Amino acid sequence: MNAQDRVRLGLQANWQQFSLLVIVNAFVGAMVGLERTIIPLIAEAEFGLASRTVTLSFLVSFGIVKALANLFAGRLSDRLGRKGILVLGWLFALPVPLLIIWAPRWEWVVFANVLLGINQGLCWSTTVIMKIDLVGPKQRGLAMGLNEFAGYLAVSLSALLTGYLAATFGLRPAPFLPGIAFALLGLLFSFFFVRETRAHAQLEARGASGLPGDAHPLQPSFREIFMLTSWKDRALFATSQAGLVNNLNDGLVWGLLPIYFFAKGLPVDQVGILAATYPGVWGLSQLVTGALSDRWGRKWLIAGGMAIQAMSLWLFVAGQGFGLWLTGAALLGLGTAMVYPTLLAAISDVAQPEWRASAVGVYRLWRDLGYAVGGLTAGLLADAAGIPAAIVVIGALTFLSGVVVAAVMYETHPRQ
Repeated sequence: MNAQDRVRLGLQANWQQFSLLVIVNAFVGAMVGLERTIIPLIAEAEFGLASRTVTLSFLVSFGIVKALANLFAGRLSDRLGRKGILVLGWLFALPVPLLIIWAPRWEWVVFANVLLGINQGLCWSTTVIMKIDLVGPKQRGLAMGLNEFAGYLAVSLSALLTGYLAATFGLRPAPFLPGIAFALLGLLFSFFFVRETRAHAQLEARGASGLPGDAHPLQPSFREIFMLTSWKDRALFATSQAGLVNNLNDGLVWGLLPIYFFAKGLPVDQVGILAATYPGVWGLSQLVTGALSDRWGRKWLIAGGMAIQAMSLWLFVAGQGFGLWLTGAALLGLGTAMVYPTLLAAISDVAQPEWRASAVGVYRLWRDLGYAVGGLTAGLLADAAGIPAAIVVIGALTFLSGVVVAAVMYETHPRQ
């Protein structure tokens, strides 16, 4: 029996590798969680940045680079395999905490986020693709729920940890020291224990029997994949624009809400709790929402989640006090949990195994450009009209995105 004959699809058949990839993705999330509470506060307290647009330059650089890294990760994973891309992504993570700790100027922080964007694009994309490879077509929603649960629970715990360390020991260097361990452990696990999964995608391709929605070529060119995922296929277009807007509002939450809450008089540790609650609820809820999308379908979970996100953002402005803001953060996490794994599952429903990684890369290109668009939009709006106005406008864009999903997207789940 050769290695190809031993390849089997399904979560139960591949639980050991799947669990290992969940752990690796937790380290990926922990790396970005280092910044959720502290970086916007460092911009003001240590570098004296008054302009919100300049402050959010770290997020713009992160979003653009991560988006492009997603695109290359997907295409190279289809052509060269998954594991090498994963290991390469961790090499880019190693200098990130050191650059932030030693940064004498804000440009060092921006460059650290360029490297972090490459790490996140290569590593998070590859763990997503590898989990989809392993589970096959029947449990994609559950697989994506578990993947995003691990990543964003780690974001939450890392944000909580950095908030505590900052309140106890100051903004630098203590909050970023755990990042050195996260990067080293992610690299070692990926290099020594993770196995290549491209054979699982090839096995699924041999048994693939068709696609929901419009028929697509089995071996499209990359140009065709880009056009299909971006706008030619109604479901893929709806998911791509929803992903972009989702990360647009996440960029607002990451870059401006810590400053907003701090200006309202909250101490750093409470800002850290709010910064951790949103990804914490997001991460935990995906254990449920990912599996629900396998039972209920994708479309209305996405549309409903976008509406809940919009109302949560408006609550940050309409409500006052830690309790109401904590409620808003929890609801925002719930809405995002309805959207995030379901978008990835929908992409995987439509794309054939031979070109699925490339389609995921294109989707994640558009999704993570939302950080750049959100950083610029939120920064300009905040400088012109104040942070509350920026929150209200981006909430409206989020609601409109949900309307687009409801109007345009066809249901992609094969059983619906």
